[in-house]
Amino acid sequence: MDFKKLVVSALKPALEGELDDATIDLLVETPKSSELGDYAFPTFSLAKILHRSPKMIAADLVSQIDATPFEQVKAVGGYVNFYLDKISFAHEVLQEIATEGQHYGDVKLGQGNVPIDMSSPNIAKPMSMGHLRSTVIGNALANILGKVGYTPIKINHLGDWGTQFGKLIVAYNKWGSEAAVKADPIKNLLNYYVKFHEMAEVDPSLEDEARAWFKRLEDGDEEAVKLWRWFRRVSLAEFNRIYKILGVDFDSYNGEAFYNDKMASVVKTLESKHLLKTSQGAEIVDLSKYNLNPALIKKSDGATLYMTRDLAAAIFRKNHYHFVQSLYVVGNEQREHFQQLKAVLLEMGYEWANDIHHIPFGLITANGKKLSTRRGNIILLEKVLQDAVGLAKKQIAEKHPELPNADVVAQEVGVGAVIFHDLKNERLDNFDFNLEEVVRFEGETGPYVQYTNARAHSILRKAKIAPAPEVALNDPAAWDILRALGDYPSIVVRAANEYEPSVIAKYALRLAKAFNKYYANFKVLVEDSELPARLAMVAATTQVLENALHLLGVAAPKEM
Repeated sequence: MDFKKLVVSALKPALEGELDDATIDLLVETPKSSELGDYAFPTFSLAKILHRSPKMIAADLVSQIDATPFEQVKAVGGYVNFYLDKISFAHEVLQEIATEGQHYGDVKLGQGNVPIDMSSPNIAKPMSMGHLRSTVIGNALANILGKVGYTPIKINHLGDWGTQFGKLIVAYNKWGSEAAVKADPIKNLLNYYVKFHEMAEVDPSLEDEARAWFKRLEDGDEEAVKLWRWFRRVSLAEFNRIYKILGVDFDSYNGEAFYNDKMASVVKTLESKHLLKTSQGAEIVDLSKYNLNPALIKKSDGATLYMTRDLAAAIFRKNHYHFVQSLYVVGNEQREHFQQLKAVLLEMGYEWANDIHHIPFGLITANGKKLSTRRGNIILLEKVLQDAVGLAKKQIAEKHPELPNADVVAQEVGVGAVIFHDLKNERLDNFDFNLEEVVRFEGETGPYVQYTNARAHSILRKAKIAPAPEVALNDPAAWDILRALGDYPSIVVRAANEYEPSVIAKYALRLAKAFNKYYANFKVLVEDSELPARLAMVAATTQVLENALHLLGVAAPKEM
């Protein structure tokens, strides 16, 4: 049952002629403390319309509302506070969760394909903490959108083309060896790339050599193409090993190179629509009507750019996937690029450009400095995952040495800690990387939520009877848990509408805290008439915590 709708329905007759249903729904809020009710309707916006004080309006509304479906409805200051019928609420929610299981919270917000451009590391460079955000945010959004009816398509738009390959070929030919690359592909290719930039500062002619090699690659030179394919193959093998650790997979690995033969038609269309203009020898699309800088389509030497490639990719995805939305999970610093992309597509006559959404996110920094592969200032993602798993193993050995499958659980807890730490931060927030904070196992962390779930499973294992959601639960102390359980479907909708996985992570922490508070103060396994109902509440908590963790891409071990 949608209990918020119950509140809106109760208010509607009293507010007829003043506010419509949608506005009432928008105004109804959840108080910070359950002592102030479960829902509250503020009357301040009505004060100007009705020329009366909010306090008087609230009191008048209470006198007109049918309070039958509620425990009580009362006016407090300028608010009308609604207290739900706790026994009916508990019965409805526990029955629904027991019936729907992993499908609890499913809703049909929409349907159709939603390509999600995510992760997208550059070939021949290691996956760093800088790649984590796009990968785990994109994966969580895919899970969330699937939950609300869409068909997500995860695309790893690999950085497998560009002048950096000219640089890498020059560096490999000068300082590399086949044996070294085979022994440790990413590490050594990165070393060559960093060395190129160090040496190019002393000898700028290296940049000319790199451009010449990339031109050979573009022209299909056999040696250049052979090296490029090799660098791509060994890099992708390394990436997939780390993706497997993270539990992330993809539906497409079509990267930049895939669009090489698709850009000419984009340029041709722009020319046919008289959208290209020459500026300082370069070809641009004027976007002044959108208050944007010009979109650079071709450089003065005729080379195409990211914009040309992204236009080709957007058109291909529309034609191939017939998408209803297309998401780009890319850092906030690329905001203007995606504004330009949409504007150029609109100028080309593609109204579906309005279905493209840039999903920006903040930076992970190290000691306040931006991570940079070029300068070797990186934090390797695999090393972080290894350290997190190592810490999990250590804690398990200390606290639960006899735990079955300890290595598997340590992997799930350690990796889960890293993923959850990222996703509990709001997308646009920047945060400074601190290894100890990432792998912390107390406080507002993934392991805390996982342990809460394992603790609840432990209670169910110890119980001598089965949970019975049909038995009435009249336990005021459990109200915060029950209320959180009932909120889950609306939380999923909010996360989907806002493209914000942190909404799910924060919710999981809220439910875990409510359950742990109850567990710390009350015994669940007391053999009385309400034990089957309490067990149903425990079972519902495990189900919803697992559902929430699944949406985030975090495992939920049943024993820790």
